[in-house]
Amino acid sequence: MLNEIAFNTLSKEALEQLSKGAFLSVKHGDQENTMTIGWGTIGVIWGKPIFVVAVRYSRYTYDLMEQTNDFTVSFPLNGQLKKELGLCGKTSGRDQDKFKEYDITAVPGKNVESPMIEECDLHYECKVVYKQAMEPATLDQGIKDKSYSNKDYHIMYYGEIVGCYKK
Repeated sequence: MLNEIAFNTLSKEALEQLSKGAFLSVKHGDQENTMTIGWGTIGVIWGKPIFVVAVRYSRYTYDLMEQTNDFTVSFPLNGQLKKELGLCGKTSGRDQDKFKEYDITAVPGKNVESPMIEECDLHYECKVVYKQAMEPATLDQGIKDKSYSNKDYHIMYYGEIVGCYKK
């Protein structure tokens, strides 16, 4: 059972887990996908609780994000789903249904169209309020060299947190 909580109740735990991986899920029409993310932030912008996620242009998730206005981020906080996080970070939803292939369960969002991952402990539902393409010319050269040697940059999606749930 999911209990609604304030967005910042478990933000410390969410941010600690983020470096180990979380699931970014999105749905457009009958197409659903999830991918592993290791970068993001939770905060307050424009007086709203915001979750910012970074998605590379080359990702199938980017294609879906550009066609919809919401996403979810699901966190396994108790050490579960390590294998699935690894697999979802290495394979593309263009080629397979990750939910079916890796035996993870997509459950409908309560306030958004995008699904949450049932096996996770913490979920953020977000509505996109702003997106911003990275400007490579303004990026620190060390970061550019380390993370973007192939020039596959990110677009940042700012999602207003419209629901936060703990299992």
